[in-house]
Amino acid sequence: MAAVYTLKVLTDFGSAHSLRHYPGDCARLHGHNWKVEVEVVSRMLNELGIAIDFKAVKQAARDVCGELDHRYLNEIPPFDTLNPTAENIAGYLYQRIGEKVNSEHVQVHAITLWETDNACVRYTEED
Repeated sequence: MAAVYTLKVLTDFGSAHSLRHYPGDCARLHGHNWKVEVEVVSRMLNELGIAIDFKAVKQAARDVCGELDHRYLNEIPPFDTLNPTAENIAGYLYQRIGEKVNSEHVQVHAITLWETDNACVRYTEED
């Protein structure tokens, strides 16, 4: 069986949103201190025995999350038209961070987005 290396980094950002057409309190403007877990996978290591430098994954996650930090998500693309649910934000992070770190040997595998300490969504794209 082939080896699979899964690396995980954590970052966070704070932002506000309101859920369009939601039948409850979350339809009103409110904020979260989001926690983001980024998982990348690789089946091989480089000559140093590293799949990808943790620093590279952390920087990519920080860069993308920095675009959302201290923002009202409903005002920025794609959430000016896409409902800024935790599920949609997780999918967005998966795509954007993947653009920065995916290579022939390393792929973003999953994003876990924590809305609160007790509630999260995990986004991945399974075959």
